[in-house]
Amino acid sequence: MKRILITGGSGFVGHHTVEHFLKTTDADLILLDRIDSATTMNRLREVADHARKRVKWHWHDLKAPLSSQLVKQLGKIDIILHLAASSHVDRSIEDPLSFVMDNVVGTCNILNYARQLDSLERFLYFSTDEVFGPAPPGVAYREWDRYRSANPYAASKAGGEELAISFQNTYKLPIVVTHCMNIFGERQHPEKYITSTIRKVRDGETVLIHADSTRTRAGSRFYIHARNVADAVQFILAKGRSGEKYNIVGEREVDNLTLARLIADIQGRHLVYEMLDFHSQRPGHDLRYGLSGELLAELGWKPPVTFEHSLEKTVKWMLSHPEWL
Repeated sequence: MKRILITGGSGFVGHHTVEHFLKTTDADLILLDRIDSATTMNRLREVADHARKRVKWHWHDLKAPLSSQLVKQLGKIDIILHLAASSHVDRSIEDPLSFVMDNVVGTCNILNYARQLDSLERFLYFSTDEVFGPAPPGVAYREWDRYRSANPYAASKAGGEELAISFQNTYKLPIVVTHCMNIFGERQHPEKYITSTIRKVRDGETVLIHADSTRTRAGSRFYIHARNVADAVQFILAKGRSGEKYNIVGEREVDNLTLARLIADIQGRHLVYEMLDFHSQRPGHDLRYGLSGELLAELGWKPPVTFEHSLEKTVKWMLSHPEWL
């Protein structure tokens, strides 16, 4: 039986990954977490309370190295999924050093722990599309294209990613890197675009749409549900190669105005919106990101659930669980 260590397991992506692996594997899951404004044990309670024998949780802030006592408590580890990160662009602009500590220093500490393990089969570093910077219309960056981080959050993720690759080259750790596009799903933080739009449409408030300087072209993303992301991670563990990078991309691009209208249609409500030039007002926020998902598709992966079905399910779930809004 495999033992999988998941950093950030109580976070948004982390708890969906825990839920998916509980359903599709017999692995024991060991979670390494700190609890802050972005994570809550309530997520784990809802998805993993029925499987307490298979899920063990340990508190640790990765800004510090893992102690010898904690290493003993963790025991034998076969796979590490390094999902823990600070990921809020605005806060990274206000306090870049804290993001360097969490996303670069924290990554170095978990990598140093990993290279002590004799049984390690795979270390997955969960990175972001934002390391590539804004993508012009029609451009989809491939895994090894140049980076151009537009904000300190993206730069800190790129720094952690380069550390992971360096540990592959220097210490022969079995590293794989993923770049993921914008993720949504149940229990997401209320500040995020889809969650906040669900709430604003429900309450009849104005939805602010990220647009270009002319306020006519809405920003766009390849949105993907967290369950599809967890499925892609599982696929990469099985089919991916050490030393490689893999883009995890939603099946189609959706602009934020269309997305808001879809959310309003699912609720049967009228959309009230305003187009704003977010890039001028919020430096470091990009109008469009674009990644190529060809590599994973060539290996045989495709999102198991469509964007439309995932969005409808998420909207209805969030409305029926208003405590998460």
